[in-house]
Amino acid sequence: MHLGPFPLEKLPRLSDPEAPPAGFQGARAARPVEQHVAGPLNVGPAFDRYVELLNAQLDGPVAPMAPLSDDPAERSNNLKAGCYFLDADMVGTGLIPGDVWERGASDHHRYAVVILVGFSRKLKGPQPGDAWIDGTRQAASDLRATELAVITADYVRNLGFAATAHTPLSTELNIDRVALQVGLVEIDGGSLRAPFLRAGFALSVVSTDMELAPDAPLARRSIAERVRTTNGPSWFFGRGGVRGGLRRLNGDHRPLHMGRYPMEKVKRVDESTTLIIEDEVPRVPVRGGGFPRAANGDMGPKFQADVKVFAYKTPQAQSYRQQIGEMVPFQDGPVAAVVHPSTIDPSINTDDLKALAQHLGGDMVGVCKVPNYAWYSHKGDGTEIDPYHENAIVILLDQGYETMEGASGDDWVSGAQSMRAYMRGAQIAGVMAEHIRSLGWSARSQTNRDSDVLHIPLVLHAGLGELSRIGELVLNPFVGPRFKSVVVTTDMPIVADKHVDFGLQDFCSKCTKCARECPCGAISFGDKIMFNGAEMWKPDVEKCTKYRLGNQKGAACGRCMKTCPFNIEGVLAERAVLWAAIRLPFTRSFIAKLDDRVGNGAINVVKKWWWDLEWQDGRTIEPAKGTNARGLDLNGGRIASKQKIALYPAHVLPSGDAIGVPVKLTRKEAVARGQVAESPGAARTRVGR
Repeated sequence: MHLGPFPLEKLPRLSDPEAPPAGFQGARAARPVEQHVAGPLNVGPAFDRYVELLNAQLDGPVAPMAPLSDDPAERSNNLKAGCYFLDADMVGTGLIPGDVWERGASDHHRYAVVILVGFSRKLKGPQPGDAWIDGTRQAASDLRATELAVITADYVRNLGFAATAHTPLSTELNIDRVALQVGLVEIDGGSLRAPFLRAGFALSVVSTDMELAPDAPLARRSIAERVRTTNGPSWFFGRGGVRGGLRRLNGDHRPLHMGRYPMEKVKRVDESTTLIIEDEVPRVPVRGGGFPRAANGDMGPKFQADVKVFAYKTPQAQSYRQQIGEMVPFQDGPVAAVVHPSTIDPSINTDDLKALAQHLGGDMVGVCKVPNYAWYSHKGDGTEIDPYHENAIVILLDQGYETMEGASGDDWVSGAQSMRAYMRGAQIAGVMAEHIRSLGWSARSQTNRDSDVLHIPLVLHAGLGELSRIGELVLNPFVGPRFKSVVVTTDMPIVADKHVDFGLQDFCSKCTKCARECPCGAISFGDKIMFNGAEMWKPDVEKCTKYRLGNQKGAACGRCMKTCPFNIEGVLAERAVLWAAIRLPFTRSFIAKLDDRVGNGAINVVKKWWWDLEWQDGRTIEPAKGTNARGLDLNGGRIASKQKIALYPAHVLPSGDAIGVPVKLTRKEAVARGQVAESPGAARTRVGR
């Protein structure tokens, strides 16, 4: 993981990490500039608030020293991998030259982590979203580089070392010079160049007193060496598992609004592949969810305490958590008085919105109408919600194939995977909502921290997947269940996407791997039932919630995501098997068994990059109970015949305003409800569908 997507380790370097970079004469080299000028409708102003929030957190208090390795190389690898986990394009660690400090700043930090973020892709000719995006690629990359530096500095401080973030708009040192020193960039004809990148980039630096292994500056390269290292066939075709130069291998040949994944090739249908009897689906309060129930004392004092920390029990997740909280006050805001005439056409709006979401870092995007039942009835504070927007933009954030490969699914990186995606999603949705409001349309970002809508039905209706055996979870054909969602609701006109059908209902009926691997037996081995007006494999939410909250050998849980056969790497990996699973129904049972035979879902130790550390009482410690390191449990199905699923339908949930008033769960009654639940067949007969 610490090697990143580009083969930086193959570039020739100077032997001395303190030597002046090749071609450096003391003057600043020119950066590559964006080729497009921002127009009057550009999204740039919407970045300002988020840059300001981040730049207010460049430094902070240092926690007591954590129990870390003294090996500088191990420390460097951990920090590099953490930045790649956050979607940096290149990362280097090294020494800070004494002559880089500006404005009379102190040079007490000897070491640096340097982060490089490239521009989003731009194809030739006019493309959807150009009016919003062109001229903002530098600003968007600057925002991401700022985010990564601030989070990484906070993480280092959580480990017990001083660290300061230096960002494109707020720095006390010459960022370009430090990037040259650690070999992320080179001087080419008087200009600053990033190897492997065709376009521009943003840079940020974390300075620290943590001793790190220094990367040396890049050496001069002859034309032959350039061809061999950054222009040759080895890199062009991605040899060694790197991000190759052939755009088609990475999805870079696709327009922004279509995304990297060919969702347009998946069969589209008018209705969901699971039965939804819309007039029987009730609106439910936030108070009725598993975690809010625990937080209000419904599951007892132990789980009430656990809910405050369960997903934030690592020094990394703590850093993500702060950013999520900082953005909440800006999820809504004032709307421009006049609607811009360019935003009247729903079809144009749809493509522009999708392009913008991809430009900002979303992995997949869909749009839909918001059904009434997708609105919560009450907020988390008990306030009633009156539905206020007609449409939704639904954005998926991949939780990271590489990291998931190295994890058990319920170890110490699980919570960080969730919080990273929630944090990035909140930023993307916040920027989008702000921009939509500037065009005269009302819009609100709906995040994990404060949402007025349920995300699962919107992910389903936006054509981003089908309901799966995992239960109240939509599964995508390309990233499986390995994502988190964020939503922007708006009254801007859009053309809703159709539902998808890639054969998942049949596949999940033949595969019980997620149920077999669930640590607490919360996923059903049985058939689908009707629950709150919808057909689904209903999970035992009580069991799931309690395990995720009380997991003492990890932070939260994503074991079902880890082991699902659809948890594949991306646009090319295992594509033939995916094609067969979608197109050839008779292969599905074989594919489900093959997934076990080839070891998918086991831990790939090469990909484990994080330290198993716990954040407790303001400091980082070694976990007292150890770490979950599960292999595949091929005998996990032994509980199937004994499994009992507890059901808590809407009519037995606490009222939306029962805040701080514990309402005890009655599991015996809930299990009895599960045993007599209506079948989808009976429901179809009853309603004539």
